[in-house]
Amino acid sequence: MSFLAITWDPSIGIDLGFFTIRWYSLMFVAAFLLGLRLMKKIYIEDKIPAEKLDVIFMYVFVSMLIGMRLGDVFFYSWDHYKDHLLEIILPFKQINGSWKFTGFTGFASHGAAIAIPIAMYFYAKKHLQKPWLFILDRLAIMVALAGFFIRLGNFFNSEIYGKETGSNFGVIFKAAGEKAARHPTQLYEAFSYLILFFVMWHLYWKTDKKQQTGYLFGLFMVVLWSLRFVIEFLKEPQVQQRGEEWFFSPLNTGQVLSIPLVLIGIWLMFRTSKKEA
Repeated sequence: MSFLAITWDPSIGIDLGFFTIRWYSLMFVAAFLLGLRLMKKIYIEDKIPAEKLDVIFMYVFVSMLIGMRLGDVFFYSWDHYKDHLLEIILPFKQINGSWKFTGFTGFASHGAAIAIPIAMYFYAKKHLQKPWLFILDRLAIMVALAGFFIRLGNFFNSEIYGKETGSNFGVIFKAAGEKAARHPTQLYEAFSYLILFFVMWHLYWKTDKKQQTGYLFGLFMVVLWSLRFVIEFLKEPQVQQRGEEWFFSPLNTGQVLSIPLVLIGIWLMFRTSKKEA
């Protein structure tokens, strides 16, 4: 059975005449608004005062942006930024000797995976007086949902797509200048994360797993970063590795960074199970 390739060439957003709401930004906002609404239900269930919810929003938002930015700088683009340090913190780039506004053009989810847990340590200690893993267990459910929306935004932007399928199956990302069908890896990730969200949401409400501190966060780490590791095989590389010079070949940077995160998740799940036995 053969499938016709889908030609994907969406508008950049919703044109209001005086302003265009970009699809990626819309997905970002949707992720936070829905995440806050669902997190409120969790706070009520855990008998945590609602006013502490506004505080976690700021912690997550700021740490995520900083982490994703620095993740791209140090994990993927250091060869460029080591000679252009100001571009790390400024939305400008030097092009042909002059500064041009480009916005911040690089973000990496592995950076957020480091920055958000660090921020949650201080949030849990200062505002909840609860164990660090207590809030990570609950926040991980919302992060899985946010991953769904963010990857949808990447799909609308025709970015982070996959390799050519070599068949009639796939998506032709016309906005990116592509003419061949490619794997829509953004959608592979998006719907994988959505399924992970529903599984974790079920475990929180219908089982006693939320009592096993660290289990839900560990499950999140194992499943999400394992998915990333596998799907990376189908992606076009975000940065070009230099053949034999890349020590971890044939794995790419994203896959190598995923491995320790999966191992941490396995340790958290095993540690918790052993403790509860």
